[in-house]
Amino acid sequence: MSDLARSPHQIGNLIRRQRKTLGLSQAQLGERAGLRQASVSLIETGNPAVRIDTLLALLAALDLEFRIAPRSRKALREQDIEDLL
Repeated sequence: MSDLARSPHQIGNLIRRQRKTLGLSQAQLGERAGLRQASVSLIETGNPAVRIDTLLALLAALDLEFRIAPRSRKALREQDIEDLL
């Protein structure tokens, strides 16, 4: 899986998709990551106040990684501009 996410909502959607692909409930994923089910739910719904260490624990439990890359050269959409604010 290699997808682009530029907002907390998009990150949450990608996490939810991978969790479901693996056949895990939110509680099972939380147990793997050392988090409460409620924390998994908040991340999946795009809560912007998530701590980076919490997000990294969740990604590790899903066998995913966080990468930093330059933005693509295509024109920024209005939603992308809002994400920068």
